[in-house]
Amino acid sequence: MAVLSDLEPKKVFHYFEEICGIPHGSRNTKKISDYLVGFAKERKLKYIQDENNNVIIFKDGTKGYESSLSLIIQGHMDMVCEKEADCGIDFEKDGLSLAKTDKYIYAKGTTLGGDDGIAVAYALAILDSDDIAHPPLEVVITVDEEIGMLGAAALDTSSLSSKLMLNLDSEDEGQLLVSCAGGATVGLKYTAPCQVVKPVNERFAKGYLDDDDYIRMRLDVSGITGGHSGIEIDKQGANANKILGRALYALNKTEDIYINLVELGGGLKDNAIPRDAYAVFDVYVEEKSNEHIDFISKIIKDKVRSLNEILKNEYSVTDSDIRLDVEEVLFDVNSDEDIFNLYADYKNPTEDIIAILMNLPNGVRKMSNDIEGLVQTSLNLGILKTEQTAMNREIEFTFSVRSSVRSEKEELIDIMESLIRVFDGEISISGDYPAWEYKKASKLRDIMSDAYLDLFGERPETLAVHAGLECGIFAGKIENLDCVSIGPKMEGIHTTNEKLYIESVRRYWDYILEILKRLK
Repeated sequence: MAVLSDLEPKKVFHYFEEICGIPHGSRNTKKISDYLVGFAKERKLKYIQDENNNVIIFKDGTKGYESSLSLIIQGHMDMVCEKEADCGIDFEKDGLSLAKTDKYIYAKGTTLGGDDGIAVAYALAILDSDDIAHPPLEVVITVDEEIGMLGAAALDTSSLSSKLMLNLDSEDEGQLLVSCAGGATVGLKYTAPCQVVKPVNERFAKGYLDDDDYIRMRLDVSGITGGHSGIEIDKQGANANKILGRALYALNKTEDIYINLVELGGGLKDNAIPRDAYAVFDVYVEEKSNEHIDFISKIIKDKVRSLNEILKNEYSVTDSDIRLDVEEVLFDVNSDEDIFNLYADYKNPTEDIIAILMNLPNGVRKMSNDIEGLVQTSLNLGILKTEQTAMNREIEFTFSVRSSVRSEKEELIDIMESLIRVFDGEISISGDYPAWEYKKASKLRDIMSDAYLDLFGERPETLAVHAGLECGIFAGKIENLDCVSIGPKMEGIHTTNEKLYIESVRRYWDYILEILKRLK
């Protein structure tokens, strides 16, 4: 028996439950795409299904709306698939196990996929109706939004004639989203030469050079709050990779301390503010006595301790648990492997790498003058990684760059390129998507704001987000597109605590129908 059959609006919840019964995780969208095609065929609606499984369904305007401006209704069919450890669902084959309370719908042990199954359900309920007033419709349901908006990026929009678009991929009631940042993933690479080194003391592995002796140490940055590099970049918190560069610079300029880097790492995703980072480095020692080694080690530990206190003061609000730790690294004394650090007679890559880390921009670059509180341009050094290649190491710096203004995004990339070129490094750009720029004059936004006021007695909040939405890709492909994004209340999206609020779905159904009615 259907779990949602007693809920209103019936057709919306009927289609939502059908969608939840079909596997539709990102990169697993063939079945849900074919379901949408079957829906269109049964109702003799014109449709397009492309090679990526994107689907477009067309429907003529109802009586009196035949000559009205057409409208795109847009959402995505894929969902984020997360489950609890004891959940037996196979996302490749199984549907979801739905449940409800008197307030919300959820899935047992998994994500719900309300993001963005509810958009598809709304669209199908409209397409299936004979008594809803609406202009000509172009319903666009894309794939793989959750893994980089791949479907929207690949979609051929030449079959679309609409200049108005209603995106249904938001989850906060009472808000009209009218702008989002464009972005790109920017990778910088610096190639560092290496040398074989001779660690001091029998505690360390056998070395090979007669003249240069080192102790090896590891520096760790931890306790940083982190967060989403778009939505939470405005909190101005610490970035573990940048803090690492600052600490290394402080050590390297300390009297009597000469370091050569061995390895660096930090962060897992370019679009997440890194919480942890580390560096392994060798410290040159002139005397091979334990007293001298202890002296050098103490200088370093004192410097790190002092910097630790400075950072705790600076980030007392955003990152109160920030912490620096440094310790000696012990080797297997029986190992025959060569021990390397980053150095060459013709070049000091340690100083280059530290200079790059210190000077690469990071964080908020500019706030919007049009929308109060909106970050307009930012970047995040999300991943720091060391790759081994023969006698060289490649230090890779991966950024998520965002801006609501294309020229500012391009300028920021140029700044990064000009810096890495100074050090004979390389740059690569991938996942470039356009900004959805704020339109000061918007017919659709005005209609939607008035409709909300008349239905609910107050104006909706007009907002922009410093994150990527498919609206940006469509705005980049369709000239002069007038677009607004809305959606019913959801919580915990992308987690097993995801909730879709029943009353909000009903309210937004009434709201969507009122918008359609006013587009005559």
